[in-house]
Amino acid sequence: MNPVLVFLGFGVFLTCVLGMIASGIDRKVTARLQYRVGPPLWQPFIDLVKFFGKENLVPRGAVRALFFGAPLFGLASVFAVSTILWMNAVDPAQSFGGDLIVVLYFLVMPSISLMMGGFASRNPYASLGASREMKLILAYELPFLLSMMVPVMKAGMHIRLGEILLHQAEAGATIGSVSGALAFIVGLLTIQAKLGLVPFDIAEAESEIVSGPLIEYSGVGLGLFRLMKITLLFVLPFFLVILYMGGISWHGWGLLWSFLKFLSVVVLIVVIRNTNPRVRIDQAVRFFWGPVTGLAALAVGLAWAGW
Repeated sequence: MNPVLVFLGFGVFLTCVLGMIASGIDRKVTARLQYRVGPPLWQPFIDLVKFFGKENLVPRGAVRALFFGAPLFGLASVFAVSTILWMNAVDPAQSFGGDLIVVLYFLVMPSISLMMGGFASRNPYASLGASREMKLILAYELPFLLSMMVPVMKAGMHIRLGEILLHQAEAGATIGSVSGALAFIVGLLTIQAKLGLVPFDIAEAESEIVSGPLIEYSGVGLGLFRLMKITLLFVLPFFLVILYMGGISWHGWGLLWSFLKFLSVVVLIVVIRNTNPRVRIDQAVRFFWGPVTGLAALAVGLAWAGW
């Protein structure tokens, strides 16, 4: 059997399950911070079943092909990233040349799919949300890419995830260095924007533009977008664990330690979400192009100097 197909099936299933667990933890911790009991951990699964059982409505005047294709496009890109990450986590030797670049490319696609769906629906609120998503991408992609340079430089300028993991196995986790810690902070802030969570939920601000690009979606289409968000909540922290925290150990207590590393990143994301107000799009652009890009450039400079 083709190993790529095995990893694809394994990665998709495990990504969905762990994404739902991460989403359940997010909602449970958020509720506790707000002095509520909150939904059960399996609530994301219940919500998806509900979405997939509802009628799929299409607004009049929408570009049907783009409207239906956008959530599939975004979800497929997340599954492609998860497959590559699982292949490297299970066996770093399975990595291929430039797989880090492929992952970075695919991680832009979920945001682009939101833009596609918003513009295709021909709704003013959806178009406004899509335009905000476009500006947000332009804001956070530069510091995100700069932060990715630090583990690459630490691994001897290798752009294979497998080589980065093997280097960390020998020299220690990237986050243990000054440049690695700074790059991790930048990566954490930028994935907060990639996930569309507070304080960077500007594109889907429900109290302002009524869910933005998702306003016209219902039924299966909305369910697919929700599943994309849920799986991203696993894939992006998993990506940080691989790049900065040494990846996953499959032996004994190492597996528990690996899960705790992933859980710590998810908890940090939830804490940031619940302790900050939503910012305006101009504030987000200034924040990412200013201090965050400066911090990322400092991390790259320190990595170049051996720190």
